[in-house]
Amino acid sequence: MLATIEELAGKSFDYIVVGGGTSGLTLAARISENPKLSVLVLESGGANIDDPAIREQNCKTMGKVNSDYRFHPSLASHIPNRGKGLGGSSAINFMCWTKPPSQEIDDFERLGNPGWNWKRYNEALQRTEGFVPPPLEAQKRNNMNFDAWEIGREGPLTIAYPATINPVETKVQQTFINAGIPIASRPLSGDPKGVFLAPVTCNPVTHTRTYSTTAFYLPNKERPNLTVLLNANCERIVTEELSDGGLKATGVEFSHHGKKYFVQSAKEVVLSAGALKSPQVLELSGIGNKEILERAHIPLKLDLPGVGKNVQEHIYAALSFELRDDVEYDTLDLLKDPKVAAKHLELHASGSGIFTMGIIGFAFASLQMLSSKTEEIYERTKEAISKKMASLPLGLQEQYKIQLERLRTAPGCEIISIPGGLSSPNPHEDGKRYISIFSAANHMFSRGTIHSTSNNPDIDPEFDPHYFEEDVDLQMLVEMVKFIRNLTHVSPLKDLITKELNPGPAVQSDDELRGEFNSRSWLYSVFFIFTYRMDNQDLQFDMAHHWIVFHASGG
Repeated sequence: MLATIEELAGKSFDYIVVGGGTSGLTLAARISENPKLSVLVLESGGANIDDPAIREQNCKTMGKVNSDYRFHPSLASHIPNRGKGLGGSSAINFMCWTKPPSQEIDDFERLGNPGWNWKRYNEALQRTEGFVPPPLEAQKRNNMNFDAWEIGREGPLTIAYPATINPVETKVQQTFINAGIPIASRPLSGDPKGVFLAPVTCNPVTHTRTYSTTAFYLPNKERPNLTVLLNANCERIVTEELSDGGLKATGVEFSHHGKKYFVQSAKEVVLSAGALKSPQVLELSGIGNKEILERAHIPLKLDLPGVGKNVQEHIYAALSFELRDDVEYDTLDLLKDPKVAAKHLELHASGSGIFTMGIIGFAFASLQMLSSKTEEIYERTKEAISKKMASLPLGLQEQYKIQLERLRTAPGCEIISIPGGLSSPNPHEDGKRYISIFSAANHMFSRGTIHSTSNNPDIDPEFDPHYFEEDVDLQMLVEMVKFIRNLTHVSPLKDLITKELNPGPAVQSDDELRGEFNSRSWLYSVFFIFTYRMDNQDLQFDMAHHWIVFHASGG
């Protein structure tokens, strides 16, 4: 239930979950299945449940004050979008539902995390997934076959295909296949290598967004042991020192409408405040690198140098191509006209129109499948990493060894098609329609940082992603962009388009592409989500991919 601050007075909870986002609401719902356990969720934003910009499949919430943190840029070159309010970033993302290769999840266990393997990961996801296959007629029309898909059908998160699948999507998919990328037979079963149409998190009856709020809060909001307090900004986790030198979380200090409060935890505090906020909350709580805390004037409780380090960011670059005038496919570009947008909003209610489209066109490929320079890139990267390996922490050494193994053959190159002009910096021409193809490098070697610069919780942490600090990240993106550009000579895409809009004809050589990437004028990004748990035993650190979390920085 939604609570008032007065209703919390004098209460203690078994579990306090900091952050009512993608993972926070999921955890709260799972824990509160046991009626003997009480759970409190502290969410810094509002409910936003009836916000039409969240319900509709159009991501209009990005940048809105009431649903997006809109962190101010520090060392980063753009403002990262992060969901604020119930549902977190699952309320403002592009709703894509994909899964990583099974080997990537098994590698978590390989790095010393027992139980972090594909089998358990997929079992947990299948418990969440409520996949609704499209009608047989649509399956045949779009060459869909779900026989080998390991996707849950009974879970609370409804997953389906959008009511409208733009024909340009299937033509781009065929272009990928004609260019040598095979069809992915098991894309959501641990083997996404290849071409496929992915489902999205939407309700196929109402054509509205499904996310952690609809899946885990609304069905359980009447549970007497599940309490949610909105507009509650966590300022620090309160701890006490144990005899062995460890820490025990005893509660949370938070602000609510300008006043400070404390709530006690009897068992655990779960910190799931997102990739950018969770490290800051830990540091504000005195947990982190001693030197960084001293600079921020934060009293040290536990010297844990790894907090806020080893940040990996997925980098996306969008290429847009203008469609020929005689190619009469509706694209997102038409929504620039207010009258057309209003018309399609009306169509949405009947299950048709642009607002019932989704981002579904994917291809996952290895670098070997896209570039003749793979061996050269591999050898140069291996040499560069080897030179500094001895100076790196042991954990990072092990990570780099695995990444080098993946570099040539793992499907770490992601290609996404979107029916519309979603790119920058060159402006889109009014009245024209576009197709955008995103190149995404998912196995970044560069490692960034997120750190508090002040003991004031209202001041955003400093985010330094260390873009392209490792040259291999830049090389991979250049090769991916070149592959996508070559698709313009492959049917049926070549018969649909007239010219490239972004990055444009002025950017041709490898060096020019590298310059554009370094300027970050047409980059998009996705962050890993970090989840921390503090209990009576230790401070534990978990990291999980949330592949549906997407935010744009330009275009």
